[in-house]
Amino acid sequence: MSQDSSADQDAQRPASRSTVADRLDAARRQFEEVTGIEVESASGIRKSDEGWTVTLEALELRRIPDTVSLLATYTVEIDSDGELVGYERRSRYTRGRSDSR
Repeated sequence: MSQDSSADQDAQRPASRSTVADRLDAARRQFEEVTGIEVESASGIRKSDEGWTVTLEALELRRIPDTVSLLATYTVEIDSDGELVGYERRSRYTRGRSDSR
């Protein structure tokens, strides 16, 4: 897709309507700004009655080697306007850990 067609699509989208990607970006940006913790990825997003719930994977402590760096899963709540209203750490883990139990 060319830059021009992407800009045309953005111009056609109503200003008041945000995409899921916009919500993810808002949650990530505001979480990093408030906490100072670097977000590595988003692992989930869900619409709620008051806005959106976003699950982020964040780097809490960088170590060498990187496989033992400490990461955490955070649940971030944003309202219907895309403003951060709360967050909570759900778990902590080392990068090299597998999800299997």
